[in-house]
Amino acid sequence: MASSSRSGTITFYHNPRCGKSRDALALLQERGATVEVVRYLETPLSRAGLAELVGKLGIPAVALLRKGEDEYKYRFVGRTPTDAEALDAMAEHPILMERPVAVLGDKAVVGRPPERVLELL
Repeated sequence: MASSSRSGTITFYHNPRCGKSRDALALLQERGATVEVVRYLETPLSRAGLAELVGKLGIPAVALLRKGEDEYKYRFVGRTPTDAEALDAMAEHPILMERPVAVLGDKAVVGRPPERVLELL
């Protein structure tokens, strides 16, 4: 039984190799949420899709970048990218997108810590 006061399917941008992503997905499933899993490394978002996602998150695009990735360090050595550059980089290299991200309707959250995904329920 879902404890959700909202209804609908949660779109869950998932990397199964990531422990935080697995933990967040398990939390949603344990609570009976209907979840559509998108393995975003295999099915990456377009630049427009990423722009829509950051709008739902309510954060600047640069805040969705994984700054510890080698591609980030190489691409933006010694400087902070603009939001446009961040969107371009994530569209070209999906590994740069922070994970996991859960979306329900017009609201989205980054599942760090994993319990944040419960805000959608």
